[in-house]
Amino acid sequence: MKKTLPLIYTLFITTLLFSQTPCDNGFAGAYPCNDYDLLSNIPVSVLANTQGNPEGSDVWGWTDPTNGKEYAIIAMTNSTAFVDISNPINPTFLGRLDTAAGTSYWRDVKVYNNHAFIVADLVGNHGMQVFDLTRLRNVTSPPVTFTTDAHYTEFGSAHNIVINEDTGYAYIVGTSRSGPYAGGPAFIDISNPTNPTNAGGYANDGYSHDAQVVTYNGPDTEHVGKEIYIGSNESEVLILDVTDKNNVVKLAEITYSQTGYTHQGWFTDDQRYFILGDETDEQGYGFNTRTLVFDFNDLDNPTLSSTYYGSTPAIDHNGYVLGDKFFIANYRAGLRVLDITNIAATTDAMEEIGYFDTHPESNGTAFNGAWSVYPYFSSGNIIISDIERGLFVVRKSGTLNTNTFETKETFTLFPNPAINQTKISTKKGLIQSLEVYNTLGKVVFSSNNINLKSFVLPTKKFTTGLYLVKVNNTTIKKLIIK
Repeated sequence: MKKTLPLIYTLFITTLLFSQTPCDNGFAGAYPCNDYDLLSNIPVSVLANTQGNPEGSDVWGWTDPTNGKEYAIIAMTNSTAFVDISNPINPTFLGRLDTAAGTSYWRDVKVYNNHAFIVADLVGNHGMQVFDLTRLRNVTSPPVTFTTDAHYTEFGSAHNIVINEDTGYAYIVGTSRSGPYAGGPAFIDISNPTNPTNAGGYANDGYSHDAQVVTYNGPDTEHVGKEIYIGSNESEVLILDVTDKNNVVKLAEITYSQTGYTHQGWFTDDQRYFILGDETDEQGYGFNTRTLVFDFNDLDNPTLSSTYYGSTPAIDHNGYVLGDKFFIANYRAGLRVLDITNIAATTDAMEEIGYFDTHPESNGTAFNGAWSVYPYFSSGNIIISDIERGLFVVRKSGTLNTNTFETKETFTLFPNPAINQTKISTKKGLIQSLEVYNTLGKVVFSSNNINLKSFVLPTKKFTTGLYLVKVNNTTIKKLIIK
């Protein structure tokens, strides 16, 4: 019995936590899926304010360096919402920061040095909002309406913001074509987050829709240590050396056949390959989701290495690399996860290995569903922003660690094992609610509005075996009945 109990407990707690949303026979509730479970969903109606007809757009994440708590930052048409997802089963909507200038379907956010930086497109003099994320630690009565900690107004609208965390520079892309950089990137020094300063820009190659900027450490030794900008410029990919902001050097530009709209891309971890999405080629040419892989072994002479076609005709939007996986927000096809272990191959370089479809109605070629994805939390939890359905928290099936739910000794059970009763005592705060589950995931005891420091749980009628006690909808502990 001693050898089998840990296994039973592991299986039991996994079943309990996913009792309503496991990916089972291709569905997590109403959502089509493959190997990814639904942990939680917060709708747009909760996250956004009531201005206009709110929808979801970009999403990014922040991990508090003092305690490891994870937060989702999801942009809406009229605001930016902040959600504590440290308990991914029961996330807490902490509040929102309202727009600086009207509603926009394109609101984007990135994080640097514990601050969020927010821009919006086609919305007048929005500029860049700066918000100190450490303020989220002190929210006691959510949700609240936040104010900015700084507001940079030397540009108006922008489509996106890119940050190189190594250097402390932000790159504002998709500014006005009639502005000083003709839609090219504007450079901002954000090393002091609440005092951003103008550092120039680049205007020689037209409008940049999106970009990635890295301190280069890839195979091209000529450029190691330089700050490299890879821009998705509507009809081409542009590579710049932006190390010297006053003397930007163009390294290369890349075109490809059947161009729709060169939208967004991301480096592999070794900075050898660049994975690109074209946003309108599916509409224009009628093929399934197309993803292009470029070989950047020589930054001055990049080449097309391979082309991947997905399993649906849905449009691809934002994609990000983590290790040997590429995570794509695939609009109506939801989140798609590709294995890129074989990325160097010229054929079959990528393979779909999982998905979570946030738009179950259709996988068609239209602009609904998953806008973006953030796969970088150390917990393994993944956040998805959906245009119509808000914030999703998902996770690869079978990877939940039971230690996640029993590391904080916030309450005790004594005696345990128990026979007739056990006393539950809290070390902090009050016991407000209590649920006890058997090994089938069935609630065998439930009580609300307790509001006591300790509570005596009668167990005389419980059958012998293993149970889980859930206090205040968060902390879970095992209880053994003799």
